[in-house]
Amino acid sequence: MSSTDWQEIASERKRKQEDLIPLEWRIPSPPDGLLDVTLIPQACGLLTARELEITDTIDVNVILSKLGNGIWSAVEVTKAFLKRAIIAHQLTNCLTEIFIERALERALKLDQFLKKNGRTMGPLHGLPVSLKDQFCMEGLETIMGYVSWVGKVSDHDAAIVEILYELGAVPFVRTNVPQTLMWGETFNTVFGRTTNPFNRKLTPGGSSGGEGALVALRGSPLGIGTDIGGSVRIPAGFTGIYSLRPCYGRLPYEGAANVLEGQEAITSAIGPMASDISALKTFAKAVLDAKPWNKDPLVLRKPWNDKEYALTEHGGEGAQLCFAVMLDNGLVRPQPPVRRAMSMLVSALTDAGHKVIDWENKLHLELHATSEHIMSADGGEGYRTVCSLTGEPLLQTMMPHAEQPDPNHPWHAHPTFLDEPFTMTLRNAGKGAISAYELWELHKKKAEIRKQYLDHWERTKTRTGTGRPVDAILCPVAPYPAPPHGHNSNDFYTVIWNFLDYACTAFPVTKVDSSLDLPDPPPDSFYNQEDEAVFKLYDPEVFFNAPVGLQLVGRTQEEEAVIAMTEIAVSALETWKGVHSKS
Repeated sequence: MSSTDWQEIASERKRKQEDLIPLEWRIPSPPDGLLDVTLIPQACGLLTARELEITDTIDVNVILSKLGNGIWSAVEVTKAFLKRAIIAHQLTNCLTEIFIERALERALKLDQFLKKNGRTMGPLHGLPVSLKDQFCMEGLETIMGYVSWVGKVSDHDAAIVEILYELGAVPFVRTNVPQTLMWGETFNTVFGRTTNPFNRKLTPGGSSGGEGALVALRGSPLGIGTDIGGSVRIPAGFTGIYSLRPCYGRLPYEGAANVLEGQEAITSAIGPMASDISALKTFAKAVLDAKPWNKDPLVLRKPWNDKEYALTEHGGEGAQLCFAVMLDNGLVRPQPPVRRAMSMLVSALTDAGHKVIDWENKLHLELHATSEHIMSADGGEGYRTVCSLTGEPLLQTMMPHAEQPDPNHPWHAHPTFLDEPFTMTLRNAGKGAISAYELWELHKKKAEIRKQYLDHWERTKTRTGTGRPVDAILCPVAPYPAPPHGHNSNDFYTVIWNFLDYACTAFPVTKVDSSLDLPDPPPDSFYNQEDEAVFKLYDPEVFFNAPVGLQLVGRTQEEEAVIAMTEIAVSALETWKGVHSKS
């Protein structure tokens, strides 16, 4: 297929999307010089006072309560979020699928069910839920950033979509992703680039960047993304929201579209994204109570555990916790705003009576190299195969010039971590595929590293003073706040936990403040070329208004405890901010 053919397919699909936006829901484009568009939904005049009240309600459980009591109808809540989602899309280009009539018909059935039966259909009754453009829905396309998947209509619902229907939720939009999904950025040649609502010159992250931008603008009360190397945590950290990365096999992935299918050593997990911490528990508990192992054979038969949420293995509710702080992973140093966020969190937890110790890095370079080799074992053949169906270019960069792709661009080998230039490039996709034996050896190495890391965690028992090993690790989401487009080059602060399969959350802490986050003097030496490039990138004016998020990391399969400890950390941080006016 010629370049004209694939470009026409992409252009026509984008036009089709734009035609789905009702004329009366359109708003003027913001001026190019307006970077922060977070106040436009309230100020544009499109939303009524009632719709603003609904969509500005941060706590998902308040929304559910009013839906369940009939104070708000499912139709009016769905319509309010549809309008706000479409506003968010016009500001950041965050959506792919828009299905207004289908969502409103679903909402009407829920209102009729409540009126007829005097009860809700399920624990998520009437709640609009947005979905990353991976989750198949019967009768809708699942394009996932590939031109060759335009027109690929699903004949089934993904397991999580089936469960959402059973729980009473209203799927209402799907959100943008990068081509191949394997980017911490969100751009593809079909739907284009998603921008950060706090500063449109910055990225909202990826690959669940559409969800991040949408939720940050209150265009969705609850979004569902996926995470193989940070893809719900990076967007959460970059857009000032919350997310949960559960462990493999805890929540259902069955029936969703994906890349790297068959690669089972470091697999993707679905996770919720929301503006309030309470939504993480509400979603996880509702889905686990629905027994997802009956729909997905890879889901563990592990129901929601209230005892684990009560931190029975962490001293019990109200007990002193001990957190380990990993400020610097030994590969790339965090920039000043990220260090300040970590300092704020440590002070807040200490003031709340918890203990904080330093995390001692172990095997990080070996872990990084092993994870890179596993996830590039096919040498990029999967990506090339899909792109070859239409001749669309396989994107080699997320820099702004990628928006005018050259289909004849040569295939460049991806350099090693220590030598790569400071622009994110497709993970090792230019290297040759490795043999089955070589892959097995990598799996063996991975198992060895996981065991050594587990033993390392256990040995912290001698330093905590609680009689337990550290309860959780605190660390950055990335070495920087949301960076300029194309410059999110480092995902190791997140991918390390995918490799080890540790449950973790991301949560907002602060935003860049030019009066507080002054550039550092150069260090005596840098760890490597990327460490130096990250240092040189920092300018508080470039990172204007960028959110800064952090991670809380627990152990394998302890999602309940991780959510509970994140609630404790967030509460301590809010109290600390109340005492210290300058945050």
